[in-house]
Amino acid sequence: MTTTQAGLQLQTATTERTSTSESTTSPSRFEVLGRPFPRSEEILTPDALEFLTRLHDRFASTRHERLADRQRRRYEIGNGRDPKFREETRAIREDPNWRVAGAGPGLEDRRVEITGPTDPKMTINAMNSGARVWLADQEDATSPTWRNVIGGQISLFDAIREQLAFTSEAGKEYRVTAERTPTIVMRPRGWHLVEKHLRFTDTHGRAGAASGSLVDFGLYAFHNARELVSRGRGPYFYIAKLESSEEAKLWDDVFTFTEEALGLPHGTIRATVLIETLPAAFEMEEILYVMRDHIAGLNAGRWDYIFSIIKNYRGRGARFVLPDRSEVTMTVPFMRAYTELLVQTCHKRGAHAIGGMSAFIPNRRDPQVTARAEEKVRADKHREAGDGFDGTWVAHPDLIPVAQAEFDAVLGERPNQVDRQRDDVHVTAAQLLDVRIGRDITEAGVRENVSIGIRYIEAWLRGLGAVAIDNLMEDAATAEISRSQIWQWIHQDQSTTEGTRITREWVAELVAEAVAGFERADGDRYDDAAELFTDVALGDDFPTFLTVPAYSRYLVDA
Repeated sequence: MTTTQAGLQLQTATTERTSTSESTTSPSRFEVLGRPFPRSEEILTPDALEFLTRLHDRFASTRHERLADRQRRRYEIGNGRDPKFREETRAIREDPNWRVAGAGPGLEDRRVEITGPTDPKMTINAMNSGARVWLADQEDATSPTWRNVIGGQISLFDAIREQLAFTSEAGKEYRVTAERTPTIVMRPRGWHLVEKHLRFTDTHGRAGAASGSLVDFGLYAFHNARELVSRGRGPYFYIAKLESSEEAKLWDDVFTFTEEALGLPHGTIRATVLIETLPAAFEMEEILYVMRDHIAGLNAGRWDYIFSIIKNYRGRGARFVLPDRSEVTMTVPFMRAYTELLVQTCHKRGAHAIGGMSAFIPNRRDPQVTARAEEKVRADKHREAGDGFDGTWVAHPDLIPVAQAEFDAVLGERPNQVDRQRDDVHVTAAQLLDVRIGRDITEAGVRENVSIGIRYIEAWLRGLGAVAIDNLMEDAATAEISRSQIWQWIHQDQSTTEGTRITREWVAELVAEAVAGFERADGDRYDDAAELFTDVALGDDFPTFLTVPAYSRYLVDA
């Protein structure tokens, strides 16, 4: 055994592979609690539910163990134990010889990727966008209503088979017309989320909600993996919210099990992991290593990363308090350290480094807004391409030419710049944790967090996961920043630059003011949204994700 192979639990905790024949005749132990709707039975077939049963039998208990590890780690950080590069895996980081699988067919050139939810209209828009890759998002850009979860699977099923069409209520028809469509990379929900419209009973007779991750991944892989391979691409996934290499290893074991169950060669599945939590930033190489047979690259998930820093250090004193959200840019020192380390790590191991999404979006009715968005996005993508990223995200089709021009200028005809080594980068743990920016909290910043948080939650409760608010694209991650900053500012006894102390009472007044000022309509959810925002931003306890109580309280069918 080599030194690298001896990487403690990273190698020895490998879940034993299960042969294809295991449990192939076992009946499904899933009960569908969600209401049926047109074509939902095409996704929730007996064979698909049996496959979900096998996934849960094999991996549900390990998932719970990994989530318990998260909780322990968060407790340790909150009590003064900073994350660090792991000593027991030093051999993995120092071994120069290993490389990852890298890009699969259709993933070689990822210079511009468009992100968005998987409803039929947005799916068609993404397929016609001209982007090289589409992040088909069942996670932060999708409100996980039952219809969205299964309806998204239907959209993807049809898009892969070139049979997707959609007619709006106004009678407008949408069809895929592009000669070259993007490679689809689907993003399932994170390990922490459940699917309460499916009840799983384990082999001991214990019943509970299904894993959102395994449901999203399992249904997509079961229905589409072989079809994608037959069309010259493959089953590709963005993996979100990881906090450790052990969590990454669990995904890798899921991939191996699925390949064997579906009769696919080992390594057919490829993943791109979002580095969007602070603990994961200290384990980038370990994540690449444990997923080396299946991984194509890493992505710098900037908004969730900022949220993760606030969440982990929310109680550690005033020196960890961040200023107005708009001031926490990609050029502040701790964000520069994180992204430069990501590029260096990826290229060292033959992996793609994919940049994140600027929140600015154009407005076709307002040329000034569009010009400002293009200027901001151009600068953001110029920096990423220059830093060595191989591609980037945009949230709107009109921004694809802007982003592509910056990457074309650096890449030319090359598909990527993985061969560009960043030997000049030397990032320390202290640099990753140095969040001193030296700017202030303003009254306008507090009001903006309240307004954006409530408006986003209101849209989310109505089934919308990606929402344009004040010419910015907001999703669950940006809403998390808004509410967690409010919580931290209150609990760290902060005041605005204008001299107003940030208290529960004052913010509660701002919530009431905001709701009173919104234009109301029949069926809006502003009252529910304000109640939820108050709970997750002003309460004594800090829910780890606002979407967890929101889902259980409002989105689960009675």
